[in-house]
Amino acid sequence: MSVQSSTTADPAPQVGATRRSVMRHRQFGLLFVGQALSAVGDRLFMVAMPFAVLSLPGAGAGDVGLVLGASALSLAMFVLVGGVMADRLPRQLTMLASDVVRGLAQAASAAVLLTDHATVTNLVVLQAVYGGAEAFFRPAMLGLVPQVVDAGDEQAANALLSLSTNLSMVLAPALAGVLVIVLGPGGALAVDAATFAVSAATLSALRPRSSEKAEPGHFLADLAGGWREVRTRSWVWSTLIAFSAYHALVLPALFVLGPQVANDIRDGASSWGWITAGFGVGAVTGSLLAVRWKPSRPGVTIGSTLCLASAQAAICASSLPTWAVAGFEAVTGVGVALCFTLWETALQERIPASAQSRVSSFDYLGSLTLMPLGYVLVGPLSSSLGTRPAAVGASVVTGAICLAVAFSRGLRRLQRLPVVPAGT
Repeated sequence: MSVQSSTTADPAPQVGATRRSVMRHRQFGLLFVGQALSAVGDRLFMVAMPFAVLSLPGAGAGDVGLVLGASALSLAMFVLVGGVMADRLPRQLTMLASDVVRGLAQAASAAVLLTDHATVTNLVVLQAVYGGAEAFFRPAMLGLVPQVVDAGDEQAANALLSLSTNLSMVLAPALAGVLVIVLGPGGALAVDAATFAVSAATLSALRPRSSEKAEPGHFLADLAGGWREVRTRSWVWSTLIAFSAYHALVLPALFVLGPQVANDIRDGASSWGWITAGFGVGAVTGSLLAVRWKPSRPGVTIGSTLCLASAQAAICASSLPTWAVAGFEAVTGVGVALCFTLWETALQERIPASAQSRVSSFDYLGSLTLMPLGYVLVGPLSSSLGTRPAAVGASVVTGAICLAVAFSRGLRRLQRLPVVPAGT
């Protein structure tokens, strides 16, 4: 079967859009505030939960992996279901229900910790519930953004949402450390639960525009319909291959081998902190750039920034001074932020509204399933090949895949859609 080109398979641009700030949209403002606070809560969780598990009698690193892994596994198992349901139901209500369930799961986790009733088993169960609920939120989010901004404002909206996430990555870990010390892990998780309550409140106040919804049918038929939207667009499935390589090879090598190199030849955790901060600063810069800059060929930019991002593992495993590694990581941070903002915008502009959440769920599935596999394999590979060769190999293989995708016809033909002024 021949693959349709992006110029024939994708819908025409909608009427709307001006050059004014996207924050003029009250509905987007509500969404932004709720998600900004929720992003801070997510970072609190990533710091507080490991300490919560380690505070249990006899618990160790393996138990931390079980608790965090339960959330990730549940998310991967249900994300395709979440995509189908978000295309069937009002996305606002889907996200609201997800926030309520996740907030209750975190509140229950905080309660068992604060009352000394926590066990590894009940934390595993609660985090599995949390991950399952998150699987419904993520695909719905992509489809909701176009319902709260004018056509043509999607990229700026995505960039601002990314900015809040990237800022939380830089600032929230320090706040989380303070909360864990002052309130304990259970208290920090209670604060995380409160952020879901705020997010749910903002979602309940939203009045998004109605959107074309998928006709409810058999689940497998709906899922197949979402996959059809992926496979009939070469720019979509080829980019998903590149994303899968990035999550399966580069990120596991970066997060496992990067700290090891920092410990071996640098100043340990201090150096790694500066390197990760460098990436965070770059990501914030990239999000700010994406608010205004709209490249005429977004596909070329997506492909080239993916090639740049693939160098991360090799950079962090190099013998360069820490300041140089942090600087290069800042550059890759700019590229990663631009890449994902342009990618989400391309999906929102070109995928029919009734299928956006299902396409997004396939995007998440690749990274959610392959990244844990990468974590399992990177250790044995580094033991066999050596730390630096394994890291450089991950970057080289991923870079080759991303380069091929960047020069693919579908991605090269992806152009910025013209915006028709309202009233013409």
